[in-house]
Amino acid sequence: MDSAFVEQVTSTKMFTGRLAVVAGAGRSGLAAAKLLHKLKATVRIVDSNVDLTDDILKGLGDTELMTGPFCEEQFAGADVIIASPGIPARKIAPFIGDLPERAIISELELASWFANEPKIAITGTNGKTTTTALIEHILKESGRKPFAGANYGTPLSEFIAADGEADVLVLEVSSFQLQNCRLFRPKAAILLNISPNHLNYHEDMDEYLAAKLKIFERQSEDELAILPAEMRGQLDPSEFTKAEVKWFDGSTFAEQPNLPGYHNRLNMEAAWLALEKIGLTRAEFEAGLKTFTGKPHRIQDIGSVDGIRFIDDSKGTNLDAVSAALKSFDGPVRLLLGGVFKGGDVSSLIPDMLNKVAEVGLFGAGREYFEPALKNEFNLSWHEDLEKAVRALFENAQAGDTILLSPATASFDAYSGYEERGADFKRIMEELS
Repeated sequence: MDSAFVEQVTSTKMFTGRLAVVAGAGRSGLAAAKLLHKLKATVRIVDSNVDLTDDILKGLGDTELMTGPFCEEQFAGADVIIASPGIPARKIAPFIGDLPERAIISELELASWFANEPKIAITGTNGKTTTTALIEHILKESGRKPFAGANYGTPLSEFIAADGEADVLVLEVSSFQLQNCRLFRPKAAILLNISPNHLNYHEDMDEYLAAKLKIFERQSEDELAILPAEMRGQLDPSEFTKAEVKWFDGSTFAEQPNLPGYHNRLNMEAAWLALEKIGLTRAEFEAGLKTFTGKPHRIQDIGSVDGIRFIDDSKGTNLDAVSAALKSFDGPVRLLLGGVFKGGDVSSLIPDMLNKVAEVGLFGAGREYFEPALKNEFNLSWHEDLEKAVRALFENAQAGDTILLSPATASFDAYSGYEERGADFKRIMEELS
């Protein structure tokens, strides 16, 4: 981070003596609170969890904590409100009095005001973390010093507050974060794809897409907007950006062993266009590409038992991710689906499943969405939990089959996150062996 730039901005005392209310006491919210405290703001954290204690305020000076359902008292006197990801502005707006709703910003927006390094920002429904990690890896391999984070890993505010140093900021950004951005402006911005997701958060698909497109809103003519060719008929870039536009269609690079499937060819091409924009050569990109090993829980081959392959795609938390995973295999596939469903038409999976999926094992929540759509086309069973479903599929499987965990759902009915779900899948496989 350029300390002279930070000094220039903070010397305006834009936060000194002003009340900043942080909504949400998760990692992102606490990171925002740390940065605001460093900027000499008066900080108040509000959270609906009444079990939180002042222990979370360690290192935050006289920061105030107020818990319980959102109310006017929590936001009284605020000059700015930082909404954590997962808290829509509409849940806060009724309690902010005369404060304009534009005063509600995201942690990403706040942090971006104090970061003048070139930014590559990646959004989309699927592939964000893989593409972010790929860009980070290639930058490191080429001798640069990147910071990779935001929605993925370390919040940007945490990096800024710690006086982090980097040549390039590689930022995975979600619709939650972008919806409350006003001035966020990346050098290269990528939209990987759009499919129904987070419709338990966004009011509809129009709102979801509009949030994603905010990644391009503040870009100028000398910056780059990278868009999927499959959306040419849906998107008119002149309506949402002034940036140069490049479309990607997955035709630039051959499939890589550690990045299987057409969807990863798309991710590679989008990553290349962004890195080319900030000055990397094709040779540097391809050298880094060869040594990238992928990310866990993303179509990850975790081993075989009796000739039956186990694939952990626990990060496949929506229907499009399942389609992408299925396209990576020839079959027979025994598919595990289940968890907290986030929206979409389950029957859209059927074309990719036909003549490939030998059996479907449903587990946990979501049965009411999957079973009606799939029961007439596939051998299907439901099980109380993942272990019972895996064991049932394994009992029916033969050497050469693939047991694929690509659940199309969030994991919070039974796990703390997709990582824990994937780890449990691996444990079950190891016990079978």
